[in-house]
Amino acid sequence: MSSQEHPSVTNFRNYIRINTVQPNPDYASCTEFLRGQAEELGAACQVIECVPGKPNVIMTLVGDDPTLPSFLLNSHTDVVPVFPEHWKYDPFSAHKDGEGNIYGRGTQDMKSVGIQYLEALKRLKKDGHKFLRTIHLTFVPDEEVSGGNGMGRLVETKVFREMNVGLGLDEGYSSTDNKMLVFYGERSSKAVKIKCSGQPGHGSQFLPNTAGEKLRKIINTFLDYREQQQQKLRDNPRLSLGDVTTINLTSLEGGVQPNVVPSELYVGFDVRVPPSELDHFETMVAGWCKEAGHGVSYVFDEKALDSKEMTCAEDGKNPWWDAFSDACKKENIELEKGIFPAGTDSHYVRKLGIDVLGFSPMNNTPRLLHDHNEYLNEKVFLRGIDIYATIIPALANVKSF
Repeated sequence: MSSQEHPSVTNFRNYIRINTVQPNPDYASCTEFLRGQAEELGAACQVIECVPGKPNVIMTLVGDDPTLPSFLLNSHTDVVPVFPEHWKYDPFSAHKDGEGNIYGRGTQDMKSVGIQYLEALKRLKKDGHKFLRTIHLTFVPDEEVSGGNGMGRLVETKVFREMNVGLGLDEGYSSTDNKMLVFYGERSSKAVKIKCSGQPGHGSQFLPNTAGEKLRKIINTFLDYREQQQQKLRDNPRLSLGDVTTINLTSLEGGVQPNVVPSELYVGFDVRVPPSELDHFETMVAGWCKEAGHGVSYVFDEKALDSKEMTCAEDGKNPWWDAFSDACKKENIELEKGIFPAGTDSHYVRKLGIDVLGFSPMNNTPRLLHDHNEYLNEKVFLRGIDIYATIIPALANVKSF
């Protein structure tokens, strides 16, 4: 460690160096590291494996009134794969350049936030702060592969029910301007596979009712809707990506040999749907398939979870939101509210009727989650600790309502 490096930055870099990349994350080393963090914080710590080899690390600071609903700080420990040949530095070296940019997989998504929680709480405890509500920190596995074996299973346990969570904070992502983003809901992933059946035969003929004709209609309809949604986003500067439906063609299957017209062809789309559009989206797909002709059917990915639930983020209507918003104002943060465009562990918690806000205090920062050369500047990281040191007591001391 440099004699001039802030200890919190050193702690962050040490966390980045633990290789928790999918599909073979080193959860054992990560858990050992987090146990040490809990001891330093003076928090009770338990490790729950709902699925063998998938540890959920839970730290707890008991509040003055543990009967009140608790406050949850959630982060995930795994990170997405890397392609080292495209990186300036080893993605698990936590290299810091001369400008203070810390390179490493997970610097933005989302090991920074996990350490910011911890460092803010260490500071608050050192300064003698007391909390009305119990605070839980959860460090969960496998978020980057849908979270089903992590938070998805944890929320089903007696342990989680007894945590009595009233509000959770989870991840957001960086803002490229001076604002900071906060998310009160997220889009649903509605991956859909469509089967087109038709008349098979020799490729030398004008056969009627072929699978290919139906496939063309389906592809055109889906991509026309994609263009409509993209244009909607272009035309309205008040909208963000989370407010529209994205559609991308991701797979094509079928065919026997070049001179045979196949009886079946398949096309797959990745679709992300805002909560406000979810109820009628499947009806719309059913209509598109019917219009394409007889023998066209669809199936949605069973692993995908709908995310209809949203947290109220209107002033004066939700005490949790008011406390969060007021704390951000004290830190001179200009918030931009929205729907998270991808999926996080938040939807598992919101499905239980628990409020969750997605927030990662990173502004004026390139959005590099899942990208090559992911980095976070140490000044932005340290500023995030200051912000959580204001937000955490504001939320943990919300009086009963």
